[in-house]
Amino acid sequence: MAKQDYYKVLGVAKDAAEADIKKAFRRLAMKFHPDRNPDDPAAEGQFKEAKEACEVLLDAKKRAVYDQFGHAGLEGGRGGGFDNGGAFSDIFGEMFGDIFGGARRGGGTQVFRGADLRFELEVDLEQAVFGTDTEIQIPTLGECKTCKGSGAAKGSTPKTCDTCHGQGQVRVQQSIFTIQQPCPRCKGRGKVISNPCDSCYGQGRIREEKTLSVNVPAGVDTGDRIRLTGQGEAGRNGGPAGDLYVEISVRKHEIFEREGSHLSCEVPISFSAAALGGTVDVPTLDSSVQLKIPPETQSGRVFRLRDKGVKPVRGGSTGDLFCRVVIETPVGLNAEQKELLRKFESSLSDEGGHKPREQSFFDGVKKFFTGAT
Repeated sequence: MAKQDYYKVLGVAKDAAEADIKKAFRRLAMKFHPDRNPDDPAAEGQFKEAKEACEVLLDAKKRAVYDQFGHAGLEGGRGGGFDNGGAFSDIFGEMFGDIFGGARRGGGTQVFRGADLRFELEVDLEQAVFGTDTEIQIPTLGECKTCKGSGAAKGSTPKTCDTCHGQGQVRVQQSIFTIQQPCPRCKGRGKVISNPCDSCYGQGRIREEKTLSVNVPAGVDTGDRIRLTGQGEAGRNGGPAGDLYVEISVRKHEIFEREGSHLSCEVPISFSAAALGGTVDVPTLDSSVQLKIPPETQSGRVFRLRDKGVKPVRGGSTGDLFCRVVIETPVGLNAEQKELLRKFESSLSDEGGHKPREQSFFDGVKKFFTGAT
């Protein structure tokens, strides 16, 4: 059976760049791989065909022979002696590298990104609303200063691993194709340390505590996170450091409660102020304002002070402050004050409608027990 044109198999132009060839093969490999198509000989055949096309087109010498002489040129020996494993195996390293926990770097050595860290930062409500700059101390793994991350003792150097020959990876046969994974002896380093560093014991990293400055933007709330790029644990084998996520936790406030961009508080007022009306000073986060209490105000009434809340960190309008007035019962009364209250109470007649809520309540109770409608 005549072989199809390799360019047509991959669906690329004859002047396709290496990146385009890899991309085309990835797409076909994911679609026709035998593990994804068990008991499907046709899919396995298409996978093998795409694999063969990719092996040839990623090898510059073989591709030149193929472009000039076609399949006959390769079969006739003109392409003999070429190494077809290197470029093709790179594709599997890129496609399946995440499975083995590493990423490739020059020479094949596995590099590992450092772990991300999480730090919980408690701030006061005022700091969350207006923003603040603060310093935090975090335990982390940083590059060893003694060996500068190499893991080898002073005066010595790591030796090339004789298992992977410095590549950091070994090839493993899986079904009908070959993949690469970290070398079991050097753990992907490509080097073996015979004389480890006394400070880090050959790890190249040591546990340390570092101080960082954190800018807490105005308007943050509990659960918001601030990302400090590259401030996590140091990577291994020269890999990039992880990130630090500072999670905000706002402390409970003595006066205010927060719900989104709004604030709320309870404002105690006297019995006389509630009955006769007046003004009361209400605190806000940055000043105080006078709240006008109208006559005959009932306990539990909520007053709204616009734009006295929080401006959200992600934008939007400033919230409001909701003040719930609570009538405070006087305590520690002397004999004269008690007598004045008794006289005041007796002066209130039910017919005057001075106690509408009380009257309504007892009317309801009476109906409940008598069954009246």
